[in-house]
Amino acid sequence: MGALLVAISHSAASALAAATGQDPQSNIPPADTSGLNFHQFGLLAVQDGGRRKPIDTFARETLIRITGRSTYSDKTGRKWEPNDFVLSASLETHDWRSEPMVLISLGKLKEQLGLDKTQRRFSFEQLVALPELQRLTNEGHSLKRAEKPLDREQQEALTVSDRLALLANAMNGSALLIVPALKSETEAWVGPPEFSRYYSETQFAPIQIQLQTMAISYVQADGFNFSRVASQLRESLRALSPSIYPRDRQLRLEYSYNHFEAFYRAIWFYGLAFLVLLLAHLRGSGRLLRNSGVAIAILALAFHATGIVMRCLIAGRPPVTNMYESIIWVSFAVSFFGMIFFVRYRTPVYLLAALPVTLVALLLVHQMPIAMPSSIDPLVPVLRDNFWLTIHVLTITLSYAAFALAMGFGHILLWRYARNPAIARADSPMHFWLYRVLQLGVLLLAAGTILGGVWANYSWGRFWGWDPKETWALIALLCYLTALHGRLAGWWTEFGLVVASVICFLAVLMAWYGVNFVLGKGLHSYGFGIGGETYVATFVLLDLLFVGFAIWRYRSSKQATAERPAEPVAA
Repeated sequence: MGALLVAISHSAASALAAATGQDPQSNIPPADTSGLNFHQFGLLAVQDGGRRKPIDTFARETLIRITGRSTYSDKTGRKWEPNDFVLSASLETHDWRSEPMVLISLGKLKEQLGLDKTQRRFSFEQLVALPELQRLTNEGHSLKRAEKPLDREQQEALTVSDRLALLANAMNGSALLIVPALKSETEAWVGPPEFSRYYSETQFAPIQIQLQTMAISYVQADGFNFSRVASQLRESLRALSPSIYPRDRQLRLEYSYNHFEAFYRAIWFYGLAFLVLLLAHLRGSGRLLRNSGVAIAILALAFHATGIVMRCLIAGRPPVTNMYESIIWVSFAVSFFGMIFFVRYRTPVYLLAALPVTLVALLLVHQMPIAMPSSIDPLVPVLRDNFWLTIHVLTITLSYAAFALAMGFGHILLWRYARNPAIARADSPMHFWLYRVLQLGVLLLAAGTILGGVWANYSWGRFWGWDPKETWALIALLCYLTALHGRLAGWWTEFGLVVASVICFLAVLMAWYGVNFVLGKGLHSYGFGIGGETYVATFVLLDLLFVGFAIWRYRSSKQATAERPAEPVAA
């Protein structure tokens, strides 16, 4: 029973049958393993994606990549956690080939393959039997080798092919590279069948027995022995290559990061803080309520910061490599800046502007794990040991945070203009506070752009090359410089600056998201991705409609004021 057991030993299936009292060929279902504690099993190290990580991380990433979700409910309604799924797939304790679990997101591809467009997930055996999918995959690989652009159907076909290959590797056990290399950290780890590449049969014999015992305990749902043997197996594997196998504290840190879910906790506290502060603002009083909201916001920031620090300790680098990391960093900086300005000017409106922006950003990355995967990947060569690049990326993303805060602030002011333009025009402090945030953003973006030139000269031998990312960063900077200069020169009123704080953020959105996820071109290829265009386009459209409505209300109010007859002066 099970490809992994057969790989461990030719007699493993027989040993399992003897232990369970079952015929190896029988269809008697194994015991329910959903109640097992997978802590010790999840702490086993595996090599995947160029990194050594706990199986717990590998299992989560595998299930998300295949299904788009961190858990899976099968046809019978049973909910499978990631570790349970990976071990069950390796031991073939469930018919995973017929489970509709492979995600296809693009409706056009489903239509081209003749699949039900209302269904999001399909079974392995259903997809591998489609010749059209194989044809599209082959076309995509040929175009990639020729460095030619792919259309969305070909890109999605390649993604689906990768999901099928990952599920196949999970089912045959070849994805579980748990046997460490002997000498070099860069050397590939192997699965149990290939242990002889590094070790003798005598060295591996005790581990073989532990693997068999762990598998049998899992199938029998023997929680005590399953956890005990998994812990022993980790120590035995470490003893094979102590200098290569990760330390316990590294594995436990990443396991804690996975299960603490700091960003998910932060989402709840950000939402609660915003509601409390909004209630305090609408009531127009209530110092205790306002202070409670600020305290909850500080707690949310603490969870958010904890998640970032843990992630940096695991990766050994700052959060600078992909869209997921940039969003969690920028969203943190938005609320952090909001808290700093709140302390400086003693007005909670900064938090009312910052918290919803942070909340929406964290919700997006939480709800879009396929478009923005949270995996901690090793740095591509151009990013390694590069001080200037790290400073450049962190500075640029901090400017995005300042502009996102200004955008949130601008929405509050536009809402006030839409409700009562006369009162909004008279609120000079609000406009001054917005101006200060925009100044901070321009300072950071200008510094980040210059630092980017220093990095480009260091890495590519030229200071500026009109790469799409560079060009749009410059466009965003010029937009905000024009907005600030125009206000000082009297080209537009304070209302014009409010509109600019929202409209100019679209240039930031293009530099941040559009270049990577829409254009997909340029030397900044390590940040590319696909997905989310519908959400972004909907946000932009609704935002422009809101801005247009506020402008109409503002102009209508000014016209009505100008046409109103002057009151007679008393004698």
